[in-house]
Amino acid sequence: MTPTDPDTLRRIHLDVIDSYDEELELEFDDRSLDAMVNGGDTGKSTEQDRIERQRYFRELFRMQGELVKLQQWVVATGHKVVILFEGRDAAGKGGVIKRITQRLNPRVCRVAALPAPNDRERTQWYFQRYVSHLPAAGEIVLFDRSWYNRAGVERVMGFCTDEQYEEFFRSAPEFERMLVRSGIQLIKYWFSISDEEQHLRFLGRIHDPLKQWKLSPMDLESRRRWEDYTRAKEIMLERTHIPEAPWWVVQAVDKKKARLNCIHHLLGQMPYEETESPTIVLPPRERHDDYVRHPVPQEIVVPDIY
Repeated sequence: MTPTDPDTLRRIHLDVIDSYDEELELEFDDRSLDAMVNGGDTGKSTEQDRIERQRYFRELFRMQGELVKLQQWVVATGHKVVILFEGRDAAGKGGVIKRITQRLNPRVCRVAALPAPNDRERTQWYFQRYVSHLPAAGEIVLFDRSWYNRAGVERVMGFCTDEQYEEFFRSAPEFERMLVRSGIQLIKYWFSISDEEQHLRFLGRIHDPLKQWKLSPMDLESRRRWEDYTRAKEIMLERTHIPEAPWWVVQAVDKKKARLNCIHHLLGQMPYEETESPTIVLPPRERHDDYVRHPVPQEIVVPDIY
């Protein structure tokens, strides 16, 4: 498969459309579904593509409504939730996280995406820097990658010793059991894509100037070491799949289906129900005879270019 292969170019084109759909979703909250679908179309999609996108939007919006109910239940009950998203580079973790959090209150549902540890953090207990991001009552925390970095990238790239690697597998299940005993619900997702699909998505990033920043030297090296990552993933799932916090594998070759399947599964992991909300009444605006609105100085007004 080469970048000039017609089928490859078509799939890259559709992938670009999908990625722009993600941003269009944020802008078209108040438009009808049909207007959104037609407005986001470039004329190169087939009728079946348009039907599938329409179904995707309908299901996504419906489940985002359920996520809002889930959020309200979490707040009302004081539930504490941690959701881990793991997977290869370009597996779609960020896309599903964006779809989950898109319509939720960031004070309730927040994302933890930790950078590489600094010199001080490397000398700490391995799990220490993650602990400060754990939820209080009535909060949901989504980890975009997590302490499982040690079982994946750190192992493959040689950033940890064999002793540290083995200690991780001794400690991680106990750490997670401790979290669960403390009242935190821990849900772990692995996003699974094929060798061919990752290759395609990397090509898409190379050819899309708005996404080239996503390709780091580490990403490119991970592509070369596909088989090493596969072995590391298999060991990780085998040694950290525990009853208190099992792994759930999301088939993610189709990004839109993966998002819907993941959100649908997530909604089924908690016994949430609709909670009663107080009736919201907009108070009348007070008006005072002595109030005079002063004009804004023209030199500080942003020009109307559009």
